[in-house]
Amino acid sequence: MTITQWCVLAACLLPILTMGAAKASLSRISRRDGGYDNANPREWEAKLSGWQGRAYSAQNNGFEALPLFIVGVLFAQMGGADQSSIDSLALAFIGARLAYTWAYLGNHASLRSLIWAVGLGASIALLVSG
Repeated sequence: MTITQWCVLAACLLPILTMGAAKASLSRISRRDGGYDNANPREWEAKLSGWQGRAYSAQNNGFEALPLFIVGVLFAQMGGADQSSIDSLALAFIGARLAYTWAYLGNHASLRSLIWAVGLGASIALLVSG
């Protein structure tokens, strides 16, 4: 697998891991007292607050960012862009998503928005490089 392919896999798994951390942090709490409710996960997620609530939002944004990134990678590869450039942009996207998640969980809203723009820029650069 290429570096870019690993980055696509990482981009797909990062939102799941983000929410997994929130779920794990509440695993010792009973469902009745606000612990994870596998019977009604959407309802449970909507009630989260603090960093766990922000993890839920970061997860959603991670899934929202996937289509443009994946299409960008596909267009770049189908268009014959230099693989090292594709790899660099894919790594930049993953770095931005990691930093974005950190900023989101840490409640650094302005920084988070700036980092989001970097990730968007990497996806757009991939898209047009092909």
